[in-house]
Amino acid sequence: MKKVLILGAGLVARPLVRYLLDQPDLQVEVASRTVSKAEKLIEGHPRGVAKELNLKSEEAVEKEVAAADVVISMVPYAFHPRVAEFCIAHQKHMVTTSYVSEAMKKLDPEARKAGILILNELGLDPGIDHMEAMRVIHEVREKGGQILSFISFCGGLPAPEANTNPFGYKFSWSPVGVLLAGKNSAQYLLDGKEVFIPSENLFDNYHFISIEGLGIFEAYPNRNSLPYIELYGIPETRTMLRGTLRNIGWCETIKKMVQLGLLDQEEKDWGRITFADFLRRLIGCPTEKNLRQAVCDYLRIEPGLAIIRRLEWLGLLSEEPLPLEKGSALDIVAARMVEKLQYGEGERDMIVLQHEFIASYPDGQRKRIVSTLVDFGVPGGDSSMARTVGLPAAIGTKLILEGRIKERGVHIPVLPDIYIPILGELRAMGITFKEKRQKL
Repeated sequence: MKKVLILGAGLVARPLVRYLLDQPDLQVEVASRTVSKAEKLIEGHPRGVAKELNLKSEEAVEKEVAAADVVISMVPYAFHPRVAEFCIAHQKHMVTTSYVSEAMKKLDPEARKAGILILNELGLDPGIDHMEAMRVIHEVREKGGQILSFISFCGGLPAPEANTNPFGYKFSWSPVGVLLAGKNSAQYLLDGKEVFIPSENLFDNYHFISIEGLGIFEAYPNRNSLPYIELYGIPETRTMLRGTLRNIGWCETIKKMVQLGLLDQEEKDWGRITFADFLRRLIGCPTEKNLRQAVCDYLRIEPGLAIIRRLEWLGLLSEEPLPLEKGSALDIVAARMVEKLQYGEGERDMIVLQHEFIASYPDGQRKRIVSTLVDFGVPGGDSSMARTVGLPAAIGTKLILEGRIKERGVHIPVLPDIYIPILGELRAMGITFKEKRQKL
């Protein structure tokens, strides 16, 4: 019986764990700092094991890796390279749903020499987005065509009926990850010109896009899109842009929260103070001055704007005590947002992923190809975010164990022997794209 080690028991782990436990010849061990979370995922399954594991204990982590056949790392991305080094040392395959870091890229020669596959970016975004992109790109290539433009946006959002708060957002994955994404810079190619957006200007550079049947969303660039020109094998493209979808108002709100220092990561001792005191301290507002007006003055905005109402709704101008006495401003805000921006009983989340290609063909024709995935969570069951992140990693792990993926080294899922079977199985589960083609 083959053994799969899953490191981490977070918000998106349940479908991953249950899929693997449904395979009759696998033992699945879930290792987490909080063993009760792992036990909840295992649910007493006879081939499931829950273990307490502190990632800072390298000896303990290495011992678990050595005893596994495949390691799935669902912990924060900063831990992945060290886990990968243990996998290389003990010749164990590895799967992650995270972006490939520079430290991970450097392990490619060692992974190849060890004869193992380290398959990263095997979730939703990154993950399913890559696989559907490559399916269309390879299809165009087979007809002798070229890709002139690739634009992709993805968002995890509340389903329309669950969009019930002023932020237009609820958390279905790591709140710190969501908020820190607002501090990234961005790079992309637009009409043949490289564009760089510094982090402080990220949320000034959004536009509106329409998703059929759902309405209008804000779309802003995500990280550095340029490497995907080479990774997708489309050097001819004049546009390469990958970005994030949010409901209207998000970009303005997060930009102002960054300006207020609410996402600062410096650890501080705040003591027993209120949210209002906390905000006063961040902007240097004396106690005798009206806090609402002081925030407006600091941000140079009018008091009636929606951003102020959102901050008030969140409770940041209130006399409620802080949830933490020590920690960063980001820790405090994330804890508050998790409390206020959570899904209620029976509410659904929603995944929206849309690719738009402009393709040219040898006969002179040009086509716009739009491929759209809209998926909803199961009321009272798994979220769509958990399904679309966890299931690709689970299916990929099964393919590795069955010997159906022959690649070795550090990879992402852009090769047909990886993406074809995964997309096929996802379709059978109802996670499927709708495609529209239009002659230009």
